[in-house]
Amino acid sequence: MVDLASKSELREVLLVDDDLVSREVTATLLTLSGHMVQTAEDGDACMKLLADGGCCPDVILMDAQMPGTSGAQLVAELRAHTQARIYAVSASELPRDVAAAVDGFLLKPFDAAALRRLFDASPRLSATSLPASDEPVVNPETLAQFRRMMPEPAVRQIYTAVLADLDRRIEELGAAIGRNDEAEIRRIGHAIKGGCGMAGATQAARLGALLESGNGNPDSYRLDNKAAVLRELRAATRALERMLEAKLSA
Repeated sequence: MVDLASKSELREVLLVDDDLVSREVTATLLTLSGHMVQTAEDGDACMKLLADGGCCPDVILMDAQMPGTSGAQLVAELRAHTQARIYAVSASELPRDVAAAVDGFLLKPFDAAALRRLFDASPRLSATSLPASDEPVVNPETLAQFRRMMPEPAVRQIYTAVLADLDRRIEELGAAIGRNDEAEIRRIGHAIKGGCGMAGATQAARLGALLESGNGNPDSYRLDNKAAVLRELRAATRALERMLEAKLSA
């Protein structure tokens, strides 16, 4: 049997590839390892599977270039419907926007060992690293202070600016992770920690602090999985967006 992962790390995988041969070979490798696999031949079929609730993947492997919805546009749509890790596969190097959007990349042709390395490089974050379940998206005391100091439209403008900044920094962070640029990752983390901390965006600020900690300090959290932190930062950003719509709608 192909040993892609230990039994404790088996995943549900959604494989999206318009090439039948590539799709069948990859699905076979994953199935032989014990993973549950569903396949889709293009972005539209993939989105339908997710929307129908028939697939709740831990991992999405998507070809970077397919007819119809593909590339960064498909990644953006997937992020709105799932918390799965999203990996691109392609026979050529990824466009910059796609590389920044996904959590990892495999160059075709790849084998079982390459798939195993991809999976092993992305362990789930430990519970201590994630925002606590009872941690608010925004510190209620900070929000209350803003509301005492300024009218509601001004408060809304602050968090709209925070969201725009987070979206920009997430894109920069994806590119920095792709280059394995530790200094830039820490710089972006520092900026997120500072700006979101000032705005009381608690979850995003904590994740920024994790990114800033880097690998150099043995007393700090070691970022063995920067892509996973990036994924959680995207989720925290969307949670902040939902809070803005619910509590500070125009």
